Amino acid sequence: MLANLLSIQSHVVFGHVGNASAVFPLQRLGVEVWPIQTVQFSNHTGYGAWRGQVFEAGMIADLVEGIAERGVLPRCDGVLSGYMGSADIGAAILGAVEQVRTANPRARYCCDPVIGDVGRGIFVRPGIPEFIRERALPAADIITPNQFELELLSGVKAASRGEAIAACGRLHAVGPKVILVTSLHTGETPADAIDLLACGPDGHFLVRTPRLEANLNGAGDAIAALFFFHYERTGSTAAALSAAASSVYGLLERTVAAGSRELLLVAAQDEFISPSRVFTADAV
Repeated sequence: MLANLLSIQSHVVFGHVGNASAVFPLQRLGVEVWPIQTVQFSNHTGYGAWRGQVFEAGMIADLVEGIAERGVLPRCDGVLSGYMGSADIGAAILGAVEQVRTANPRARYCCDPVIGDVGRGIFVRPGIPEFIRERALPAADIITPNQFELELLSGVKAASRGEAIAACGRLHAVGPKVILVTSLHTGETPADAIDLLACGPDGHFLVRTPRLEANLNGAGDAIAALFFFHYERTGSTAAALSAAASSVYGLLERTVAAGSRELLLVAAQDEFISPSRVFTADAV
């Protein structure tokens, strides 16, 4: 169970991506979140213009050390990471994971391996994809790649559901025991739908939801946080997939209906507690 969580990722002042997307849903579910920002921007980069800065890796390590000095790391149940900003920041995140695990050996690490997306390609700085593949994946208990990231990290083209499962198998062999693949579209996926695939020690599971015509930033950050929470709460890959997918679908549906460019995290917060539509995870 996640009672206290260290979340290390990007932050925006306006809108909801990175920690600005992940922290509130977890708080709404009763988690004490200790957020550390890897970057602080005025808004997400999808607007084409923004202000702010990427923080130095030393600051990340310094903040974690400050938390350690308060004597609270034994109470930290997990670490969640997202957009890193640089490979040096990635190294600082893994240093934080090591410190937390030393203080609490039961703590788990969920890595959202933010690298790129279908249609956009790689959008992070040079060195980050290699860092994630070579260092972050072996350290992670749970990862939440999108389809592009799954293919890039595994070296397997996921054109079919079987290939996607095979790609997950290749990544399991590197380290992470549980994998959530978001925004999956294979030859078996209808044009008006989107699949989410989760693979864990208890099997492979699929949720299919209607496709919503929207290009919204931050949904991946929210679903990574929710999946981590529900997996730690239930120990079930299927239950975590169903709960996380249902909540995020409800959030996206409300956001699209309102014509908003930013996720309506606050207005749609009931979706995190009691989703208006529940999607069952089927074994595949």
